[in-house]
Amino acid sequence: MAGPETAQRASGPPGTSAEAVVEAVGLGKRYGDVTAVREVSFTIRRGEIFAFLGPNGAGKTTTVKILCTLARPTAGWASVAGFDVERQPTAVRRRIGLVFQEQTLDDQLTAEQNLRFHAVLYHVPHSQVAKRIDEVLRLVELDERRHDLVSTFSGGMARRLEIARGMLHTPAVLFLDEPTIGLDPQTRTVMWEDVLRLRRQKQMTIFLTTHYMDEAEYADRIAIIDHGAVVATGTPDELKRRVGEDTVDLATADNTGVTARLAAAGYQVSEREEAVVVFTRDGESHVPQLIELAGSAVRSVHVHRPSLDDVFLHYTGRQIREEHPSHTLPARMRAHTARRR
Repeated sequence: MAGPETAQRASGPPGTSAEAVVEAVGLGKRYGDVTAVREVSFTIRRGEIFAFLGPNGAGKTTTVKILCTLARPTAGWASVAGFDVERQPTAVRRRIGLVFQEQTLDDQLTAEQNLRFHAVLYHVPHSQVAKRIDEVLRLVELDERRHDLVSTFSGGMARRLEIARGMLHTPAVLFLDEPTIGLDPQTRTVMWEDVLRLRRQKQMTIFLTTHYMDEAEYADRIAIIDHGAVVATGTPDELKRRVGEDTVDLATADNTGVTARLAAAGYQVSEREEAVVVFTRDGESHVPQLIELAGSAVRSVHVHRPSLDDVFLHYTGRQIREEHPSHTLPARMRAHTARRR
């Protein structure tokens, strides 16, 4: 079976990359008079965490459905793991894992029974089933609950089991469609620890959709999608740099004098009533020199980098209104993300 599939791999339109694990070119989807996805193009490299960031109704889930062969595009072309999503849907489905927004587990079965049923559907070799179940349950730290009914699981535990199920057949790409929606902050943290562990140990390619800014920070690259169209793509840092420079606020005892000294040193600076504001790239690295130039007048320093909120506002003219604005990841996970870069 593997031979014919390999022989029929999609070559793609001119200019596409053989290195891309997921690729979309001019992808579109219409429902009557409504355009859900319009001319979407992007590539995802092997081992990447790639995020679609946008509000509800932006076209994120529709794009995922097309890539997972659950919906047919009305325009454009897409491939997953080298297979055309329209011409070779069976080959695509064998090579993807998918975690939906809604729970799709059978809560009257145990965790292990859910996984065994999935193994049958995806033709996991019988000799490998037990080993793979052990492995994925350990990876999401649910091995001690393997014999418990899913009906006894919390929402976060069920979501982690769905991630384990999605990777049981060792997919080339794991699709996570709003994976933490409705979860409390602590559970979101645990789930992201699982995802990062999965990426680290398995080098798996992960396609994430989210409307949470802090969640998008985990991605290697982000595509901002709004009204069905991708309006910007890049790493989190690249997108922030495009928006503008860092600002360094210096609260001083002599704003006028400090402003003059910094301007004479070549800095772009603005004197305000409450602080002296310096505009520069990589503001943190300039703080020691700024303090030295300002002298003993400095009372406090604050560095502000453009955030993904600033980026989204810049490209769309509006902010994402989150359903649960209190759902932000704890500081230790945000620090982990910063250290990873």
